[in-house]
Amino acid sequence: MTRAADGRGAERRPGPGEGSEEPELVLSPSENAAHNSAMRIAGARRGPTSTQKALASIVLGFELCIVALFGLTIFGMAVLEPRELGLFTGGGLALLILVALAGMRRGRFGIIVGWVVHALMLLTAFILPMSLIVSVLFSALWVYCMIRGARIDRDRAAWLAAQGDAA
Repeated sequence: MTRAADGRGAERRPGPGEGSEEPELVLSPSENAAHNSAMRIAGARRGPTSTQKALASIVLGFELCIVALFGLTIFGMAVLEPRELGLFTGGGLALLILVALAGMRRGRFGIIVGWVVHALMLLTAFILPMSLIVSVLFSALWVYCMIRGARIDRDRAAWLAAQGDAA
């Protein structure tokens, strides 16, 4: 087995089924630990990833700011009596969004909670009518991301299956 050092000191050796043309990068134990830590911090995980869940997380992350502002607006305008109900409304929706974001790692739970969040956001229009505009825009974005993300995931699965058949 031949080994050649690249410019960073990592060793390279030929991979299985490869000649000496395309060697595989082999990390030292400390480089491997640093890589794994960086991937964990970045939120990467092993196994298949879901574009639908990634898009859902992005939409819900932006909505977290919006529902906090809904609560502050309801509180500031004294729409509800007592005024603190506005803070509880915004805080409750924000907490539900955090539950949905945490649930993205647990199967379809996060996406189901995301649908509930959007229904509740649309219902805030009964309290604060101008919130209907923002709620409809985010709900439309949510629906688009759910449809498009599912299509991308299906296409990726079909492509990977085709690649597995070809190999």
